[in-house]
Amino acid sequence: MRILLAEDERPLSKALVKIFEKNNYAVDAVYDGADALDYLESGCYDAAVLDIMMPKMDGITVLKTIRGKGNQIPVLMLTAKSEIEDRVTGLDSGANDYLPKPFDSRELLARLRSITRSKAEADKKLTAGNITLDRATFELSSPTGSFRLANKEYQLMEFLMTNPHHILSAERMMEKIWGYDSEAEINVVWVYISYLRKKLTALHADIQIKSSRNAGYSLENCDD
Repeated sequence: MRILLAEDERPLSKALVKIFEKNNYAVDAVYDGADALDYLESGCYDAAVLDIMMPKMDGITVLKTIRGKGNQIPVLMLTAKSEIEDRVTGLDSGANDYLPKPFDSRELLARLRSITRSKAEADKKLTAGNITLDRATFELSSPTGSFRLANKEYQLMEFLMTNPHHILSAERMMEKIWGYDSEAEINVVWVYISYLRKKLTALHADIQIKSSRNAGYSLENCDD
């Protein structure tokens, strides 16, 4: 799952990025409202965490703008403001939840899980053929065994399993998993595809990650 974090306090932003990544979220961090709006309009995020008080454009304006364009991405407002009026303004503007600073990271993660539950929790376990991916434990399993996937492996496998039989380009995978600002080379996608293929083989999977020349990768049944 990919989230956008818009927080202008850089030390806090860096700490939150580490927390999100430790919990197997892919995250892009921006430091002002104008960049937050640009990134959100790309349409490739599953949730957003927006600070209200940001340079260039405040979080409420960002929220109202994307909602006005029909973007219903789950949004958690994160701010130092704790007055009832401010909370009401955020929620009335289309926020899914509101968390005042300071906060405990466990509550932040719980609230993020809550606002994305309709999308992710409905399918807590993804299944394709004899392979299951547990979104709670990050385990990839079959009747013969299991592996706990690392961050990028998990995100890539989740992306493939939520888009079965669809060819996904390496560029789209880079954008979804590594993010716009990543310095990684595009061949990192092939490296992680290779890791997943080895695990599927070890699990005696009846699905495979197929490559389509000059197009991308897709998750298919082995007999296709």
